[in-house]
Amino acid sequence: MAGSSADGSSATVVEGQAQGKQTFAFIAMTCLFFFWGFITVLNDILIPFLKESFDLNYTQAMLVQFCFFGAYFIVSPFAGRLIDKVGYQQGIVIGLLTTAAGCCLFYPSASLHLYALFLLGFFVLASGITILQVAANPYVAALGPEKTAASRLNLAQAANSLGTTVGPIIGAALILGVVAADASAVQGPYLMIAGMLVAAALVFRSIKLPVLAHVENTDDNSESVWSHRHLVLGALAIFLYVGGEVSIGSFLVNYFSESSIAGLSVEDAGEMVAYYWGAAMIGRLVGAVLMNYIADTRYLAVNAVIAVVMIVVSINTTGDVAMWSILAVGFFNSIMFPTIFTLAVKGLGSMTSKGSGFVCQAIVGGALVPIIQGVAADNIGIQLSFIVPLVCYLYIGWYALAGAEKR
Repeated sequence: MAGSSADGSSATVVEGQAQGKQTFAFIAMTCLFFFWGFITVLNDILIPFLKESFDLNYTQAMLVQFCFFGAYFIVSPFAGRLIDKVGYQQGIVIGLLTTAAGCCLFYPSASLHLYALFLLGFFVLASGITILQVAANPYVAALGPEKTAASRLNLAQAANSLGTTVGPIIGAALILGVVAADASAVQGPYLMIAGMLVAAALVFRSIKLPVLAHVENTDDNSESVWSHRHLVLGALAIFLYVGGEVSIGSFLVNYFSESSIAGLSVEDAGEMVAYYWGAAMIGRLVGAVLMNYIADTRYLAVNAVIAVVMIVVSINTTGDVAMWSILAVGFFNSIMFPTIFTLAVKGLGSMTSKGSGFVCQAIVGGALVPIIQGVAADNIGIQLSFIVPLVCYLYIGWYALAGAEKR
């Protein structure tokens, strides 16, 4: 989720920093983007694993995403203030160590067989990732000329997409590949991840990164964000987009394990999740080219409509058609976040920073929409429950065609 810190402040490289040092810093930051993409997508593997291990219903299993994305909503404003106080490099170190602490909590959670402690671990882990995002996004944007900031962020986000693509494959092998759904299977993998995070924190603590000058947003604008219709509707679109994307990913393993869909083992189903996120990575590259020739609202509407069609097909079919049609939604998700974000803050002028913060808070949709689909799955079945993200994409299509217009 690219953006500035929660208070709308920004950063610039202090003059005189060597180009080589900036290049090294960018490579280091790109590794971070890969890391948190990898860790985040493991939720899609852990949800079905914990569901079976703790004999949960779908609603209870979706509390994983509730705690994870709820942390982003709660911690993000405080993370911005933390970065203001300690600086970007120290903020990254704190974020890495906090994420490692969350991973370490999985060990006692499994030993004591406490689902509530697992949920606390997810909240702490996600808090660390939130700090990393708030620190790393503006840092990457500042590592070079302003005119190429978007290009650097897109390249870093590509590394993030790579992490979300390989994560399900590795997670399925290490966690879902066990003979029985024993919660202790997560202890080894997450201790290894924690160790790598601590090692990364030590590296970031010791290396010399370019010093960034912090620039505060001095606009004293008391205008309410609620007075901008396209901004408010755009925030709702982000809420539903993040919710829909996360919710689909969260149900894929259980969905593909259904005998009427693909009848896959949980390990094989977990590996298939990589296609969902890999399709999003490819779609991002395709969209970057096509959006040079197609209006952003039109391209967003087309992607939303096709996503709806793919979900309708999956709901009404079985076998490979049902499986591949829902996986295809990942491709059409790819351009939605940056496009909706841009449309929502368009024409805000001095309100842009304030509007950006408002839109970013809408990411909490990733916490709530999966819960709603979980309730639906428990009552009408997992296949029909995909009606929930379908409604999300219907709204996004309407927003692209009518709601994004500034009035």
